Amino acid sequence: MSVRPCIRWPDKRLRSPAAPVEGISDEIRAIWADMIDTMEAMPGVGLAAPQIGVMLRLAVVDASEGRGQAVCMANPEILHASAKLRAHDEGSPNLPGVWARIERPRAVTVQFLNAAGEVEQRDFVHLWATSVQHQIDHLNGRMYFDHLSPLKRDMLLRRARKSG
Repeated sequence: MSVRPCIRWPDKRLRSPAAPVEGISDEIRAIWADMIDTMEAMPGVGLAAPQIGVMLRLAVVDASEGRGQAVCMANPEILHASAKLRAHDEGSPNLPGVWARIERPRAVTVQFLNAAGEVEQRDFVHLWATSVQHQIDHLNGRMYFDHLSPLKRDMLLRRARKSG
C-alpha cells in the first residue's frame, strides 16, 4: 500500500466530525492498509482517517512492543472508561514539533466494526487506551490540545507556529 501525507493544522477537516462507515469493503481495507503504512512511517501508535484527509470514522492503533499488531476500527465508540487516569505526552503529525502531557482514562472498552465487518468490543489499557481515545477525538473533530487549559493550549499553538 502507501504512505499518505498528513494534513496540517489548522486545516478545517481536523475540526470536522468524520462520517460513519456503512460497511467494510475492499476500499475501506485499502484505506486501513495505507493508514498502517503512514502510522509506521511517522512512527506513531495510532492514526485516524481525518489526519490524512479521509473524512470517514476509521482508525488504526498499534501500541505493541514489536509492532505488527494493528487493530483496525470503523465507527469506534467508547462504551466504558475507567475512573483512574493515566498521563502521557501526546503529539500529532498534523501539528509537528510540539507535545503536551494529557491525562485520559487508563482503560477503555470500545465497540467498533472490525476488518471482517463484525461488531467487536475490546478492552484497551495504558498506551493502547490513550491512543484509541486520541484517535476517537480526531474522528469527532477534536485535537489532543483541546484537553489543555486555554492558556496552555495557546502556548502550545504559539510554539507550533514558531517551529513550523
